Amino acid sequence: MADVDVTVRWLGEGLRFAGGAVGGPVTEVDGNGRQATSPVNLLAVSLAACTAADVVEILEKMRVPLAALEVKVDGDRRPEPPRRYTRIRLEYRVRGVPAEAESKLRRAVALSHEKYCSVLHSLRGDIEVATDVVLE
Repeated sequence: MADVDVTVRWLGEGLRFAGGAVGGPVTEVDGNGRQATSPVNLLAVSLAACTAADVVEILEKMRVPLAALEVKVDGDRRPEPPRRYTRIRLEYRVRGVPAEAESKLRRAVALSHEKYCSVLHSLRGDIEVATDVVLE
């Protein structure tokens, strides 16, 4: 049995699809990015959500307070097909973490990247991933 069981269904017009885990919530995707998130942007959303979830869990285990977390992703893509990512930058914008706990915040981000984020580790190894943490 597979660990992931996802189905994507074409909605019958343009490049619009609906998909998700079998029996779970459905997400709409638009290959053109006009009526829903594009697949490439959805990959960036998945990466940001994966690492953000890791950071929240790790900070909870470290007993570090957190009021808000936002992960901004921007990336560069090849100009010709396949227009895959060639570089991804992640910026973590954080509120509520005391200044004296900044090293723990940075450690949580590093642990997500080095060990836990399955989306990041599923990307090709030759993609450069840069990270920045902004403590607000």
